[in-house]
Amino acid sequence: MSTQNYANHRRTDPGFHFVLFGLIVLTLGGSIANLIRAVGRHSGISNASLIVMLTVIVALLAGFCRMYALKAQDRAIRAEEICATSFSRVSCSIRESGSGQVIALRFAPDEEFAALARRAAEEGLAPDPSSRR
Repeated sequence: MSTQNYANHRRTDPGFHFVLFGLIVLTLGGSIANLIRAVGRHSGISNASLIVMLTVIVALLAGFCRMYALKAQDRAIRAEEICATSFSRVSCSIRESGSGQVIALRFAPDEEFAALARRAAEEGLAPDPSSRR
């Protein structure tokens, strides 16, 4: 596997970045042109407005999906960095007690993650706070 650096870590997905984005832009432009023509004819305005609204919704949906994926990736990277210093001690202890703790730690706020991971390893915390061991 090649060494990761700034030059090779970025990835462009042609289907998402060019095809989907291009189709959304073309659809939005066409739907706005259709709305303008409908306003000029004084007919079909509601249908044309719905098409514009649906196109905007699809564009927002595509943007949010990408944003959420990037946030999840960033959080995973931060978690790896936080745990790197105490990885062997904490992760071995957590693995011994089961995957429930690891799954529960996914929901920990970033600022509390490292401390909760240590506590889970040292004190054997249960995944569900209401069912302490």
